[in-house]
Amino acid sequence: MANDDENTTARRLEAGQVIDGFRLEERTHQGGMANLWRVTRVEGGDGTPLMMKVPRIKGGDDPATIVGFEVEQMIMPTLSGPHVPKFIAKGDFTRQPYIVMEHVPGPSLRARFDAAPLPLDEVVQVGIKVATALHDLHRQHVVHLDVKPSNIMFRRNADGSQAEAVLVDFGLSRHDLLPDLLDEEFELPMGTGPYMSPEQVQFVRNDPRSDLFALGVLMYHLATGERPFGSPSTVRGLRQRLYREPVPPRALRADIPPWLQELILRCLEVKPEKRHQSAAQLAFELQHLDQVTLTERASRLARSGGLTTLKRWFSAVGGEPVASASAAEQAERSPILLAAVDVANATPALLEAVRHTAQRLLQTEPGARLACLAVMKTNRIATDELMEADGSSKHVNLLVQLKHWAHPLQRALDPHRELQAGRITYHVLEAPDAADAIVEYARKNQVDHVVMGARSSGGLRRYLGSVSAQVAAQCDCTVTVVRAAAED
Repeated sequence: MANDDENTTARRLEAGQVIDGFRLEERTHQGGMANLWRVTRVEGGDGTPLMMKVPRIKGGDDPATIVGFEVEQMIMPTLSGPHVPKFIAKGDFTRQPYIVMEHVPGPSLRARFDAAPLPLDEVVQVGIKVATALHDLHRQHVVHLDVKPSNIMFRRNADGSQAEAVLVDFGLSRHDLLPDLLDEEFELPMGTGPYMSPEQVQFVRNDPRSDLFALGVLMYHLATGERPFGSPSTVRGLRQRLYREPVPPRALRADIPPWLQELILRCLEVKPEKRHQSAAQLAFELQHLDQVTLTERASRLARSGGLTTLKRWFSAVGGEPVASASAAEQAERSPILLAAVDVANATPALLEAVRHTAQRLLQTEPGARLACLAVMKTNRIATDELMEADGSSKHVNLLVQLKHWAHPLQRALDPHRELQAGRITYHVLEAPDAADAIVEYARKNQVDHVVMGARSSGGLRRYLGSVSAQVAAQCDCTVTVVRAAAED
């Protein structure tokens, strides 16, 4: 009989053993589904610390483990970027199944859950980092479907502080362009009970907004110390989230501000179309809390009454989940647009041209949100004069001008659609270099498309020295530079 700590895969693994050029150095984790080993290359390598994941298969009678590991082996080679471990190699089930990947040092987010409730600024920062990682994953055609504390790591900065979030364990994930083996072979909801979305309970596995529901559960727990739907272990228990609301976070912790409750409860909406439509849009709101549009969610202090719950139960019994776009398509349908507007200096004709372009994009992309941005130039060394001659604030005056410029855009939105007001936000940055400020803002907020004007018709300024030329050259996203017809 094997020992409890023995890996019962094709063969027993021990420190010092070499598998396909990788030496097992130390087993760092033993889980119910897999063991993790710190490994090194016998020859070559670039010094990247490596980890080998090996499934724990007991006599071949654990099909979920086998299929989940096959899914992870299939998906991980397709992923790249800072928010996933770098894939190195894999071994198949004919000899020894394994995945070798970059080792991300440090504990998972699970270590912080024992300390919940956490300071609210930490809850917000975790939300921003995880939402940013999820957006990057969704753009690569993958829905994670098992977002939970133990599957979230953090890279470290040189000073030891947390940098980007890293998502791990893709055994339950779904790739838009690859076969969904779990859906083909199993007939029960797949996921971790407390974090599963309502649509997962209803066997829908292709909606990226499922990951936003799980992130809402995670933020709720970090903020309150409680799980919004408990820890159900049966399908009947899981289905309660289709009709029963969670206790509002502010009823459990009085210092939670209305804007945070608004965002958490929006993530926890039963219908995906009532949540944020992309992880990038959630990350954006978490970074601009002063502009979160508050609804009745923000002021709730108790669950809905029994009659409302009963109506929702009847609706859930006969309701079917709405078909969703793929992960990448959903992200593309919900872009973040940035209108960089020189409201203080541009001509009326140019301001109108930029506004017309921004309005056309908003109409073309019903799921888009628009950030209107103005940059107040400051000195690099000398003291800045922040007040006008009449004693008013230059920053506030610029913000007022920006809102006045965007008023026709706001007025054109459909007032009958929920949260239309929140589609347009306003931001004034103070910076010595306008181009650098715009590029950094676009990067930090995962902007998909920048619209801005080019003031000068001079060839040298337009192509070598203008702010618009610098932004177009440096931005990673699409940049549309608009010129007024009268200036051509």
